[in-house]
Amino acid sequence: MGETVSLSRRRLLQAGAALGGAMLLPGMSQAVWAAGSDKPELQTVKVGFIPLTDCAPLAIASLKGFDKKYGITLVPSKEASWAAVRDKLVNGELDAAHVLYGLLYGLELGVAAKPQPMANLMTLNRNGQGITLSSDLQEKGVTNLSTLKTLVGQSAPGTYTFAHTFPTGTHAMWLYYWLASGGINPFDDVRTVVVPPPQMVMNMRIGNMVGFCVGEPWNARAINDRIGFTAATSQDIWPEHPEKVLGARRDWVEQHPNTARALVAALMEAARWIDASDDNKRETAQILSHRGWLNTKEQYLTGRMLGEYDNGIGRRWQDAHPMRFFEQGEVSYPWLSDGMWFLTQFRRWGLLKSDPDYLAVAQRINRIDIWKEAAQAVGGIAVPTQTLRSSKLIDGSVWTGADPAGYARSFAIQRIGA
Repeated sequence: MGETVSLSRRRLLQAGAALGGAMLLPGMSQAVWAAGSDKPELQTVKVGFIPLTDCAPLAIASLKGFDKKYGITLVPSKEASWAAVRDKLVNGELDAAHVLYGLLYGLELGVAAKPQPMANLMTLNRNGQGITLSSDLQEKGVTNLSTLKTLVGQSAPGTYTFAHTFPTGTHAMWLYYWLASGGINPFDDVRTVVVPPPQMVMNMRIGNMVGFCVGEPWNARAINDRIGFTAATSQDIWPEHPEKVLGARRDWVEQHPNTARALVAALMEAARWIDASDDNKRETAQILSHRGWLNTKEQYLTGRMLGEYDNGIGRRWQDAHPMRFFEQGEVSYPWLSDGMWFLTQFRRWGLLKSDPDYLAVAQRINRIDIWKEAAQAVGGIAVPTQTLRSSKLIDGSVWTGADPAGYARSFAIQRIGA
């Protein structure tokens, strides 16, 4: 649909302007789209998800009726692994998915898969992932990155194995960045493997790895099962980092622009509901604990969803950067610099053999146009005037989106040219 506005919608916008520029109210926009050319092209939308706390907007949109408000019915599809999500998105079994930011960008560029034009419709959440180290490491005196560096340095390369969830995924990038910030080369000093999120705890229990990076509730579950402790949160690495996104094939979005807009609006409303109160977060945790979603105990979900952390070895705190879903709508904005950052890490670690056109790739994938239409439909959401934002990471580096090629080469530990 791009910048095209239907006649009925244009008249309503003009009426709003005449009343002082008021935003369209959700009920008004629904009526227009139900009757005019902006009606969603599809009545049902099948959206894949992995059982993680950050699939919450999908659950709430479906169960609280936010999807119906915008003229669609969500059909959530629980998937076993990120590879399954990737394959089903590509072959059309899924219309859209709760998906790793880096997975979407890797698909676009053909990293670890055949190239497939993709679209990022919105960011679903920030923060809330973790790096867990095993109790076996703790018994060896490891309680943080510094003591881990000492142990790894005393051992033959590859002695210790760490797991993440997908080769180009966020968890791989958080794990690599964290290790490297402490002087550990994630490719030369240790071994890394891919394990689906729900299988992390079981694999650590039987000794297949000594550490992993994954989303919640699996870090909290490792503590509860007394097999590990939280060595770092992902927000320790990058406060307010992007995490999961709502991904779709680009051709699906082009064929169903009104459906895409309705889907984003429904998930925005769900995100706003979740973050509106601690009671709503508790209710969300209770919903997610059910068999159809995460199939785990509510207690594993609630604490960290509220930002209440216990690392399992004596430290407790209220996190300044808990998992966020809304934050006045700004969480969901598909910042171009967020997508570009993942490209710099692909380049840093040799997953890309040359520098891409960082900005052009992000502009292609991140559908700010769809996001803006959805934000207008929901109402009360301020639209950022910029597409790049500034962030300071754990090693002191500042990412602004400027000079991405230089940024990728700026790290002491890297594999450019590998």
